[in-house]
Amino acid sequence: MNSFAPAQPLSALPFARTKTSADDLYPQVFDAILEQRLVPSSRFTEESLADLFGTSRSSIRQVLTRLSHQQIIIVRPNHRPKVAALDAEQTRQTLHARRLTEITLVRLACQQPCPQDLQRLRVLIEQERQCTQRGPAIRLAGEFHLQLAEMAGNAPLAHFLGSLVPMTALAIARFGGQTQSCCEWQAHAGIVDALEGGDVAMAVRLMGQCLDQIEGALLNPETCQDCIAN
Repeated sequence: MNSFAPAQPLSALPFARTKTSADDLYPQVFDAILEQRLVPSSRFTEESLADLFGTSRSSIRQVLTRLSHQQIIIVRPNHRPKVAALDAEQTRQTLHARRLTEITLVRLACQQPCPQDLQRLRVLIEQERQCTQRGPAIRLAGEFHLQLAEMAGNAPLAHFLGSLVPMTALAIARFGGQTQSCCEWQAHAGIVDALEGGDVAMAVRLMGQCLDQIEGALLNPETCQDCIAN
């Protein structure tokens, strides 16, 4: 049985043992999944992850619970947790739900954009841009959409999107990470400019283009090759 299957040796993942909160640990574990250092369908134990990330089993357990709610990790009684592996139909349905949700959210976000919220989005975009220079910025790209959803002020829709974005990130990591990440931060910057200017039509159009890029990277990866070339 494959109890733990990282894509590279444990020595390549140098986490010193520290007391780490679940909130701080969550992005580390999620990034390891998105970078496929924890590969799809691999199984592991709380103890193996605690050793890998140099933290306690209780912190790992909290992170796994959060990831299982987001359908990133599959947890079943009497089975070791494993990384989910979305199929094409699950991905297609998730993308459709995201499009319906995010078009509404970006319209709402345009109504009364708060300068502090816009600045937080710009800071996140800069982090995303810098990360893209080193490799895919999948989790940061998803964080942009989640922060924009919070800015829209509709808690139920933001909560629903919070269940879709991690699943999309997992699919991107598996099927189209490099293609998608190379150009999404630019679309995000344009969306923030439109929000700041109160240009609803432009914000909606750019959000649609952004979602088109994600869908193309996952379902039609050849359509995004010009983005990579440029």
